[in-house]
Amino acid sequence: MSIMRVRVAALGAALGFLAVALGIRATVPLGGWAEQSSGTALYASMTYAGVLFLAPRLSPFMVGGIALGWCWGAELFQLTGVPAALSGQSLLARLVLGAAFDPIDLIWYPIGIVPLVALHLMIRKRTMK
Repeated sequence: MSIMRVRVAALGAALGFLAVALGIRATVPLGGWAEQSSGTALYASMTYAGVLFLAPRLSPFMVGGIALGWCWGAELFQLTGVPAALSGQSLLARLVLGAAFDPIDLIWYPIGIVPLVALHLMIRKRTMK
């Protein structure tokens, strides 16, 4: 698969994950378990797509590792209070860094990434035949 096709697919996937997240947010009661958990997993999925967009030649495991490292790093960074302060001033900061540490999020990030690694591996195997 060409680099341009991978990037277009990654961008489309990121936009799709965002649409699903916004749809869930619009239909599920605010602050509910489903909204929080799905949002966390979809954030991780969008991160995977973003890494793939930026580095389309990386292996699925590398893309997944970088995405998971970013997600866990951002979550742990929330323990400092800096993201909360930045989130109060900027919606973009809130979307990228979050605001408050939640240890359950550390579990939901791989749930959003591992299926994409598996799918990416299957697609790569199929296109390399």
